[in-house]
Amino acid sequence: MSFSSFGRSGRNWLSTWTRNKNTFCFPPSKPSTHLLGNWILDFLTNRPQTVRIHNTISSSISGDVHPLMAITMASPFLSCLGLCMIISVLALPPTEPPLVRDHPFVVIWNAPTDQCKNLEIPLDTAAFQAVTTPSAVPGQFLTIFYEDRLGLYPKVDIIKHKIYKGGIPQNGNLTEHLAKAKRTIDHYISQDSSPGLAVIDWESWRPLWDQNWGSKHIYQKLSITHALQLAPFLTTKKISQTAKSQFELAGRRFMEKTISIGIGKRPSRRWGFYLLPDCFNYGWNKPGYTGSCSTKAKKQNNKLLWLWERSTALFPSVYLHMTLRNSPLAALYVRNRVQEALRVAALPKHLYTAPVYVYSRPLYRDQTQMFQTQIDLVNTLGESAALGASGVVIWGGTRDYNSKAACQSLSEYLSSTLSPYVANVTAAAMLCSRLLCKGNGRCVRKNYNTAHYLHLNPNSFRILKARGKYVAVGLPSASDLSNWVENFTCQCYAGRSCSPELQRPTQVQLIRV
Repeated sequence: MSFSSFGRSGRNWLSTWTRNKNTFCFPPSKPSTHLLGNWILDFLTNRPQTVRIHNTISSSISGDVHPLMAITMASPFLSCLGLCMIISVLALPPTEPPLVRDHPFVVIWNAPTDQCKNLEIPLDTAAFQAVTTPSAVPGQFLTIFYEDRLGLYPKVDIIKHKIYKGGIPQNGNLTEHLAKAKRTIDHYISQDSSPGLAVIDWESWRPLWDQNWGSKHIYQKLSITHALQLAPFLTTKKISQTAKSQFELAGRRFMEKTISIGIGKRPSRRWGFYLLPDCFNYGWNKPGYTGSCSTKAKKQNNKLLWLWERSTALFPSVYLHMTLRNSPLAALYVRNRVQEALRVAALPKHLYTAPVYVYSRPLYRDQTQMFQTQIDLVNTLGESAALGASGVVIWGGTRDYNSKAACQSLSEYLSSTLSPYVANVTAAAMLCSRLLCKGNGRCVRKNYNTAHYLHLNPNSFRILKARGKYVAVGLPSASDLSNWVENFTCQCYAGRSCSPELQRPTQVQLIRV
């Protein structure tokens, strides 16, 4: 697996980072490093923020001919192939501008760390664009509405054998639900125009009948019972069809009306449902696993067009199981889940696509002690950024950091591994947008199923903390820029022009994360 985006030697980048991860200040390797060091000192002492580099950059890109154009000159067949490739990378629909200005990719912290604060254990969250908690705290950049926190959500607790609010959406009181939902939204989200995210986390049942398998099969059983009570004279086949139709219609009404209420009351927030769209690509233990979403899963997601038309953001999940630790299969798993969300975001006939914010965890699934390795941060955050997601939400549960030992482990992990990597990939996405897309769009892989990433080259950049924030400073090499041109294109923000055209910098670049 290659970790290249800036430069082809991704593994060298990773090993260099590992050796220097405590400070994430990369070792000097060029004559211009003295200029860079002086510039850093100038920056820290409030001197001018740019200094001209006196040595010129020698480009390794031959002439002005794009690599894809070179293909078209080879033969009629390759000409057609090259043209198709050009069309495919230029066909990206426009997307919504980022919520955080000049940040095409953001990482948001969303985990409860009150215990760590009470214990006075410091947590380095300077690289995150917002630090929030899933706890019931009003006025946050990210507000998550669990099943018991928004309206009157009908569900069944199969462990406690209890039915809540009617159990199935057909029995729910939609009018009372929406009235309570309005009051809840007023309480948790301030009535202003500040940007942010609103995530509805309803997981007990899925809106499509055929996706309620396993423990969720209870919703099919109760729906059939409900249909029989209304029409006991129908045949078994007709009862099943009726139950399915009633369930999907009622579920759709609950979801449509709820998200419409949210958007109507707080339009500056981006609203969507957690875990949707899903891909169900869990078969990594089988030989020949590619991570691809099945045709069946894609068709089912197409059936939910009504939901994508109303959502103003999508929130897929890429939590990693321990069996995927340091495995190349992890990248395939994440890559296809994120790509499916991006595909779904383009289905509605809107002027621009909804942003995709990917849910991830610093810990592996179903345990609270093993943090993701550096390789798996690339497999999750790195994949999301390179594919064109608007950001990643780093989520944590109430049991993750509820002891002194857990808080100390988190503190060390943030300082040594997670925050420096977040700073790197965030800064790389910003710089690529600036130099390749004129700041009017985000960099996206030309071929989604490749291992090219948005990372700053440690031989060209230093990442350090200044005034409590992460800052990246340096000058990309000709090879760095060439790799961008070869492997990435631009997805423009709505109403802006950003056809990929490399702007070669002649000054040290400053990127404030």
